[in-house]
Amino acid sequence: MENQAQTLFEEAVQKLREANEELCRPEEDVVSSLVCGNSQFAIHNYLRGFLILNGTQPIGNETIDRLYEQCRAINRKFEEVNLSGFDCNVHKEDSRFCNDTSRFSRCFDIADSLDTFLRREKIIS
Repeated sequence: MENQAQTLFEEAVQKLREANEELCRPEEDVVSSLVCGNSQFAIHNYLRGFLILNGTQPIGNETIDRLYEQCRAINRKFEEVNLSGFDCNVHKEDSRFCNDTSRFSRCFDIADSLDTFLRREKIIS
């Protein structure tokens, strides 16, 4: 299980880097769907990796909110990661991507906060 969690963490870090690289482009060149999709992928994998590392095998189609609640049940410090404002969902047809700069940057901010939290807790290095 530790190898599976490590793989998820590595994929999350890579997607967070890709989202960050996209955000570093001039604003008119930023592809919002890449930032949002990569950030959400990173969030999902960070949470799944944490759960697997702690002996919980999440179901493949769990929502980010549900994964977050499961993580909080294991470690209350997850409350330090604020998911408020995370209302875009790449799985919804009517809001396929974050098109508003503040929305896709919020996705990135949450992924980055989660990365920082997991590093501070020494769960990832």
